[in-house]
Amino acid sequence: MSAKIIDGKSIASELLDNIKEEIINRTNEGYRAPTLVVILIGESPASKIYVGRKIMACERTGIKSIAHNLKESVTEKELLKLITSCNQDNTIDGILVQSPLPSHISEEKIIEAISPKKDVDGFTPYNIGLLAIKTPTLRSCTPYGVIKMLDTLKIKLEGLDAVVIGQSNHVGRPMFLELLLKKCTVTICHSKTKHLQEKISQADIVISAVGVPNFVKGSWIKQGAIVIDIGITRLGNNKIVGDVEFDIAKERASFITPVPGGVGPMTVATLMENTLVAQKLL
Repeated sequence: MSAKIIDGKSIASELLDNIKEEIINRTNEGYRAPTLVVILIGESPASKIYVGRKIMACERTGIKSIAHNLKESVTEKELLKLITSCNQDNTIDGILVQSPLPSHISEEKIIEAISPKKDVDGFTPYNIGLLAIKTPTLRSCTPYGVIKMLDTLKIKLEGLDAVVIGQSNHVGRPMFLELLLKKCTVTICHSKTKHLQEKISQADIVISAVGVPNFVKGSWIKQGAIVIDIGITRLGNNKIVGDVEFDIAKERASFITPVPGGVGPMTVATLMENTLVAQKLL
């Protein structure tokens, strides 16, 4: 048995085309194009690449992007002032602050400063709370991107036993909540979890988001399971790999995402969708 490789890039491309079409229809009706502010701090090459992809997606869909490239030395107070200004500007629909932030800036404080109605990353306590009580509006991009990808493939999740590896506020926890919405039975695992291999080997769907190369051994995967690899690591030889031992896992799984080309493009596409949704909320 060999798994169907999920082409996240193709699914994301279709979603971007749909967003573009809706924006064209809305502008023809007299609405302005949605506007996304992207704030990048410092000179991290990886962060620049991620921001570049998001700006390219804006250009493709017709979303206006405004980039603020700030120096590493920017103070927390200065950043908060910029966010407040964007919150108050009714021509701005979404605010994205690219992580990671410099050590002298509190990521928690910055996230909480963003208006929930402009929180297109879906990171604020308010938006995570709406997801928790089953009334989501702006949803965390990566977990929601995973759900949209599986929905596109018409994979029925209801009743499945799911294991999420990783409990971060941005991915693991909202992924847990998204799967609950789909009526999965969900176990969330972390560094203190006992019998991890056993839990993974019994799961119908395995979603890993720990950022450790080959952390999930292919032999642990249950025959016919769905494997979603959110982790991404660049090795010393410049090769990009995920959390899952791909070559072995794909011989056991029914569906599996590659790294790269799986979940990453869906995250960017969902960000664009959130920006359009945010405009409708204002």
